[in-house]
Amino acid sequence: QVQLAESGGGLVQAGGSLKLSCVASKSTSNIKTMGWYRQAPGKQRELVATSTRDGNSALADSVKGRFTISRDNARNTVYLQMNNLRPEDTAVYLCYANYRWEAYWGQGTQVTVSS
Repeated sequence: QVQLAESGGGLVQAGGSLKLSCVASKSTSNIKTMGWYRQAPGKQRELVATSTRDGNSALADSVKGRFTISRDNARNTVYLQMNNLRPEDTAVYLCYANYRWEAYWGQGTQVTVSS
């Protein structure tokens, strides 16, 4: 099993920045895919960004040019740098990991962007 612990959420004004962190209980160099989803009230969970073990990453069209995902295997941590935040980015952000064909989720961290 993999435990995931997110941090870094908060309240920020539109145009501001936040950096989310997700620390895994196992070495991230052994985790095939890690990433971030988000879920806003009344909306479906949305994939935001992914990072693979071999160094590939992908971003949702809605965040391209504003968000960056990175992985630090020495710290067993994946990051989501969020710049130029918009009110529509308000959601609970959840870290996930695909490890040995099982999906694991963190508890989530709230991001609120005020206009």
